[in-house]
This record gives sequence, C-alpha cells and structure tokens, in this order.
Amino acid sequence: QVQLVESGGGLVQAGGSLRLSCAASGGTFSSYTMGWFRQAPGKEREFVASISNDGGREYYGNVVEGRFTIYRDNAKNTVALQLNSLKLDDTAVYYCAGGLLPGRFELWGQGTQVTVSS
Repeated sequence: QVQLVESGGGLVQAGGSLRLSCAASGGTFSSYTMGWFRQAPGKEREFVASISNDGGREYYGNVVEGRFTIYRDNAKNTVALQLNSLKLDDTAVYYCAGGLLPGRFELWGQGTQVTVSS
C-alpha cells in the first residue's frame, strides 16, 4: 500500500509562489495517477490537478486558471505542485492523492496548509 506525505506548505503573500511536494512510499508509485485537491474552511474539497501515471497527461481544475503546474518524478516517487500568482482564495489544506482507476483516488496524504496573506 502506497503511503503519501505532503510537504512545502506555509504562509505566503498574495502574488507569491510555493512548491508543494508529495513523497510516496510502500508501493508501485508509477502505477498511480496522482492528483492534488484542496479544502478551505467551510468549503467542500475541490480538485486542483492530476497527472497520469507516466506523466504524459495533466489535468487542471477551474480554480487553477493557468497558475499551477503539476509534476511527477517516478524515479524519486514524488509528485509536486507549483503554485504561482497565489490569491487569498487559494488558502486551504492541500492534499496529495493517488488512484489506480481513472477519476478515482483511494490514497490520500495528511495534507499541508497553504495560507495566502494580503
């Protein structure tokens, strides 16, 4: 069973950048589609981005607006999310997720907090 651990969250000013990382262990990372989701206080979890198991296809949620990029390195069992031009509304807990079937994510990390200040 793959386990996921996120890192890289923190406090950043609006307009700034952060890079979130997710390290996987305990399984065949390259078999999984990987994704990032986020959940703000009082709101439902929302899709941010995903990347196919071979890294050849990327998908982004409407919230991204061209500001975020997802990467993966199967040799290092990591997936990252580069966040640029951050807005106050990007404040949320960001979760790394993995799934073996299209559109389904059964593995979840513990989350990392991103706080954007004015």
